[in-house]
Amino acid sequence: MITAHTSREEILKKLRKKVEARIPIFIASAGSGLVAKLLEKAGVDCINTFSGARLRANGMGTMSMLWPILDSNKQTMDYTREDIMPALKGDSFVCACLNANDPLKDMRMVLNDCKAMGVYSASNIGPSISYVDKDSEIYRVLTKSGITLDNEIELLKLAKEMDMVSIGLAFNMEDSYRIVEEAQPDIFCFHAGTTKGGLSGYDSGETIAETAARTEQANQELRRIKPDVLLIAHGAAMENPKDAQFMLENTSCDGFWTGSSTERIPIERAVLNTAQEFAALRFPDQQ
Repeated sequence: MITAHTSREEILKKLRKKVEARIPIFIASAGSGLVAKLLEKAGVDCINTFSGARLRANGMGTMSMLWPILDSNKQTMDYTREDIMPALKGDSFVCACLNANDPLKDMRMVLNDCKAMGVYSASNIGPSISYVDKDSEIYRVLTKSGITLDNEIELLKLAKEMDMVSIGLAFNMEDSYRIVEEAQPDIFCFHAGTTKGGLSGYDSGETIAETAARTEQANQELRRIKPDVLLIAHGAAMENPKDAQFMLENTSCDGFWTGSSTERIPIERAVLNTAQEFAALRFPDQQ
């Protein structure tokens, strides 16, 4: 198996070409090689790998990666190397979502390892301190112990310095401002919240119109900071293709990012429905 490699220049050239042609950029997460292979076949531009996707593949919710039940970076690097990269032809590029606050790893070394396996993009989502509410005690304890957004910004800046595509992400406007202004990412995603739907999704009660309005408010303010940043929609009420179409029609986003929507939820439905059909089968004398 020889994995195809790419470059920052080639990736950005392809993405800019799509933007000019008014074709949405499509980013999706994969927790297994099979999902990655199918995403690439469907035409996904960027396949994200991160511990949350890996845990989703095991039936857990994305937010379970916030607890110290695993080495997030080790999980991401191992399954990206062994499961994801060998499954791809090279039509999609891979972005490793990394934990920039890992106290046991030099992030320059981690990024070098990414490039060695053919991964030329990195994000700060795996996990991010931006997940945690700023008015909570746990946020104050975490930041006091050195787990900060500063480290995530430095990761994104370093990725660009190392000729990688940087993809920033934040859950609130304060963090979004900082990441876009200080890290100057190539791509930025305002994460509207955990995706609803399926067995482990979270429904905050927000409508797709409300998700679109919040996202567009973020877009307008962030483009004033960095006019050429590629902005991507993700999360909250954007559960299915119809919702994503609504986002494209009601925001100035350059594309969308799916996680559970193209991974966990379709798998839950397909496997459950098919297995139930098999489970309902009976011998001829019992029908």
